[in-house]
Amino acid sequence: MTASKQKILIVDDDANIAELISLYLNKECYDTQVASDGESALSMFQSYQPNLILLDLMLPGIDGYQVCREIRTKSSVPIIMLSAKGEVFDKVLGLELGADDYMEKPFDSKELVARVKAVLRRYRPAEESISVRPTDKVVEYPDLTINLTNYSVTYMGRSIEMPPKELELLYFLASSPNRVFTREQLLDQIWGYEYIGDTRTVDVHIKRIREKIHDNAAWRIATIWGIGYKFEVLNQN
Repeated sequence: MTASKQKILIVDDDANIAELISLYLNKECYDTQVASDGESALSMFQSYQPNLILLDLMLPGIDGYQVCREIRTKSSVPIIMLSAKGEVFDKVLGLELGADDYMEKPFDSKELVARVKAVLRRYRPAEESISVRPTDKVVEYPDLTINLTNYSVTYMGRSIEMPPKELELLYFLASSPNRVFTREQLLDQIWGYEYIGDTRTVDVHIKRIREKIHDNAAWRIATIWGIGYKFEVLNQN
């Protein structure tokens, strides 16, 4: 039914591409709206309240990077960036600004739909997971609770907004305390095959996590130089 359809905001100044994406997503029973520039994207984000945003980078006026930056100041709604620019720099910049995924144009429609489904599957706002079950995936440390079931992080008694990939990375590290993971292992576990080789992605996400939660007397996210990272438990009592 329409009321339960997940809503996707498509932001692209190419009307043909936007219409094509909309067509594919409508066939998969998603509700869609299209914005053709950055300014209308920001106002439609407020009024439409989408579950996910497909965001082209090259937009007239306010570009996709700025749109992403603005949205991230108030929401952790999943964002998949779309761009004809495939350089590592552009991907890293997009991820640093808070995008959850990045697709190069031209892209295969089936892959786009699959990525949309995968990102939406990972993103479960707390209100969608009201019942607490014994199978809930939760790790707890002093001043930090990471709940992978409802995708929530509580730090120092406050709820912290974290996009899905950041939260999954933090949970993965924290659920194996004191174990060192290489960047390649983390890429494989959290991002899957399509990101293999782009290890800077991990560094970007660790940096963003550290900006939100700081080292504690009992634990910290430690950099193992030349290798990767570990969630180090400093005081187990």
